Amino acid sequence: MIELRTPTQIEQMRPAGRFVASVISALSAKADVGVNLLELDALAHDMIRAQGAESCYIDYHPSFGAMPFGKVLCTSVNDAVLHGLPHDYTIQDGDLLSVDFAASVDGWVSDSAFSQVVGTPRQEDLDLIETTDRALAAGIAAATVGNRIGDISAAIGDVARAAGLGVNLQFGGHGVGRTMHGDPHIANDGRAGRGLKLRPGLVIAIEPWFLHTTDEIYIDKDGWTIKSQDGSRGAHMEHTIAITDDGPLVLTARS
Repeated sequence: MIELRTPTQIEQMRPAGRFVASVISALSAKADVGVNLLELDALAHDMIRAQGAESCYIDYHPSFGAMPFGKVLCTSVNDAVLHGLPHDYTIQDGDLLSVDFAASVDGWVSDSAFSQVVGTPRQEDLDLIETTDRALAAGIAAATVGNRIGDISAAIGDVARAAGLGVNLQFGGHGVGRTMHGDPHIANDGRAGRGLKLRPGLVIAIEPWFLHTTDEIYIDKDGWTIKSQDGSRGAHMEHTIAITDDGPLVLTARS
């Protein structure tokens, strides 16, 4: 069911957005060569406890997950791009790290993700991250009253295709509110002018993710981590936004 939020409710969602943004910023600063993925998860867990927030991931068990997730972050490295289950892995020089985090504050959820190269970068990784970031910006710009869901999807897909990237449609953006995942689904490619008409009060997460040389994926033996079929690297960006009469409001914007 698609729910629209009142202006008062959108104001009530701001603390969750600010908190998620603060955790994302702390994780980005912490990620370095020699840091273990479990250290990043522990940092996020500590910040959740200090805030009095609730994790959206730790007990999460959708149909595609092998078991409850059990951690508070998704940490995906190199050929992993989504739902990376934190494990005993020490970040290496040149790794492409993607981190996804969602939490609830006072009953309202926000969700955000970023990718960065740790240590010495490959230009192709920097280009992939930049393209994914531009796709996110394009999707957000299309999230205006009177447009349709397809306009967001088409804006994302146009950026990907212009960069020569394929687009996987199995996972994408989604509604956000009292829970992490709700309607509507927002694919990362589509046809402009199609789908739900965007109205003030709709709160959604827009999250483009791309792989270097394929759009085919598989789930790792850990039962969660989604990887590229050909071993190519991936990037993932995400913001939670509210659609308002004044334009898209990015609730998870980092200061």
